[in-house]
Amino acid sequence: MTTTPRYYLWNIGCQMNQADAERLGEALEARGYAATREPSEATLLILNTCVVRQSAEDKVLGRLSSLRPLACDDGSRQLLVMGCFVDQAADLEVHYPYVDRFFAPSDIQGVLAHVDAWAGRNGEAVSATAKPARVNEMVPISYGCDHRCTYCIVTERRGPQRSRPIAEIVAEAEDLVARGAREVTLLGQNVDAYGTDWADGPYLADLLEAVHALPDLWRIRFLTSHPREMTPRIIEAVARLPKVCPSWELPVQSGDDAVLRRMGRGYTVAHFRELVGRIRTATPESGLNTDVIVGFCGETEAEFYNTLELVRELRFDMVHIAAYSAREGTPAAGWPDDVPPEEKERRRALLEETQTQIATEINARLLGETVPILVEGRQRGRWRGRTRTNKLVFFESDDNWRGKLARVRITWTGPWSMIGDVAGEGEPEG
Repeated sequence: MTTTPRYYLWNIGCQMNQADAERLGEALEARGYAATREPSEATLLILNTCVVRQSAEDKVLGRLSSLRPLACDDGSRQLLVMGCFVDQAADLEVHYPYVDRFFAPSDIQGVLAHVDAWAGRNGEAVSATAKPARVNEMVPISYGCDHRCTYCIVTERRGPQRSRPIAEIVAEAEDLVARGAREVTLLGQNVDAYGTDWADGPYLADLLEAVHALPDLWRIRFLTSHPREMTPRIIEAVARLPKVCPSWELPVQSGDDAVLRRMGRGYTVAHFRELVGRIRTATPESGLNTDVIVGFCGETEAEFYNTLELVRELRFDMVHIAAYSAREGTPAAGWPDDVPPEEKERRRALLEETQTQIATEINARLLGETVPILVEGRQRGRWRGRTRTNKLVFFESDDNWRGKLARVRITWTGPWSMIGDVAGEGEPEG
């Protein structure tokens, strides 16, 4: 009796890492592997890592330490590490000799080539058919970033921007739709800059047009944007193409011009404010999320309060808040990290409290409204899905709603999710 080989895949970090983990998992399962949550059951142990903040790096180090007892010298089990933890200049093989191989971020083909060679020697895997896709799938459209934000390690670890050809992206999305996906999210470290690494495009608006033409695809999202590359043509495409959800991920990082200059962001608060105005004029029913870093090097109380006031003014649907932590290899790592940890936490908590109140008020406007929800699956006995503006909605039903559009009447709203009653099946947009 042949035992199915198992893999353990641990992932942490951004949506790009999540997409990489999903693609790698699917490729392993197509090779006959089965996923397991128990590392001791697996012959393949893979960590997909992030070091964008110190807390993430600490988790990576903790997981590496916990897996060390499972490492094998005889080659019967493989411990592989990929992602932003892998710094080619860090001599990782010396510090972590029990890891079999290290792979750069998004090097899925490198991992698979290594696994295939190792499995061939060990008689590990057998071929299998591709499994159905998730309702909402992520498709990377570019890797790396050409910006030099002074706090960010991404460019150092992921390299300059490399855009994928439109035909390749469309073919991947088409395959996912054929296997059941109804929504795709186009991913890039700086998604708005798609195609700018080529002499004359095509650009993101062209890609949105091409993916929009796919039959049986109902919704398209894209992230993460950068205020410097958000063009009028992108905004116009979102407003014009019904399958493209009016849901924007636009990190501001700070509401103070001096801090933005120290961060190397390349825009001003006035530019960001004007950009938000253009987006909301073109897509009035849109949702707008942002990222903010508090406690960056030299941030004064007045500079922080400028950020707080901008959040109050622009009223984002969601704000992802992080306390600054120095990352080795970035310019800011050589500057004084002069905001004490307790002050960073105070600023983070105050901003979070403010945003919670704003999100509560925004979502309360949907109470009693009926909204179309693309149902992703079940969670704790209830169906869950998202609005076109990316708001999470739960409802109860004995029927199978997975992969369908449900019209849901909202009966309860909170800052981060809503609950409703299903009112019937909806029609796809576009």
